[in-house]
Amino acid sequence: STTISYDLPIDSKVTLKVFDVLGREVATLVDGFARAGYHQATLNATNLASGLYFYRIQAGSFMSVKKMVLVK
Repeated sequence: STTISYDLPIDSKVTLKVFDVLGREVATLVDGFARAGYHQATLNATNLASGLYFYRIQAGSFMSVKKMVLVK
């Protein structure tokens, strides 16, 4: 498993999803309203293969995509 941390400056709806290299959604970690402040989401990767994955976080008008490497 791995933990993804994020900090919200204001209360907003947050969506945090994980995708494989082909763009298929493999997990939804967060999908709902969150208060301003520091948050963490945990990805349980026991059913995922080793490889490159991307996670996308959307909060209000902000969106960011980061990559991560899963090594088992």
